Amino acid sequence: MPVSPGAGSALSFLASAIGAKAVAEIGTGTGVSGLWLLRGMQPGGVLTSVDLEAEHQRLARETFTAAEQAPQRFRLIAGAGLDVMPRLTDDGYDLVFLDGDKVEYGEYLEQALRLVRPGGLIVFDNALWHDRVADPSQRDPETAAIRDVIRRVATDDRLRSVLVPLGDGLLVAQLQS
Repeated sequence: MPVSPGAGSALSFLASAIGAKAVAEIGTGTGVSGLWLLRGMQPGGVLTSVDLEAEHQRLARETFTAAEQAPQRFRLIAGAGLDVMPRLTDDGYDLVFLDGDKVEYGEYLEQALRLVRPGGLIVFDNALWHDRVADPSQRDPETAAIRDVIRRVATDDRLRSVLVPLGDGLLVAQLQS
């Protein structure tokens, strides 16, 4: 499911507000969120997008090309997020957007803390998870993992965070300098 226009606009705004030149995205989908991020990034900035599904990457490439994004502005990597993230550069990203396997959100957080530069942003999509996160009777693995990452972000002294109720929710955390 692609990000909503409201969530996409917020992603573009966040990338622009921090002057993002390097963004990592886990969960390429059809390229909708990546396109929003590219629109907010600095000219010449590069989006690195990771997805397990080759078909998603093909569709994203078509989306970026149709939107006249130069090929040097995006790098598509096929693979599982947790397999690829350890190979990405420490402190090399202004923003890390996480929209992959929800059960892996906690592990994504650990990797993102290593990848994002001080002052940079870590953004999780689906932070409301179809309104399931606020319902204590919902105990499926995805909902539990999202609740856990929200709690971890809120209690981590290295992070300043906000839960933005756009689309299916964005959890935005800034790594303190």
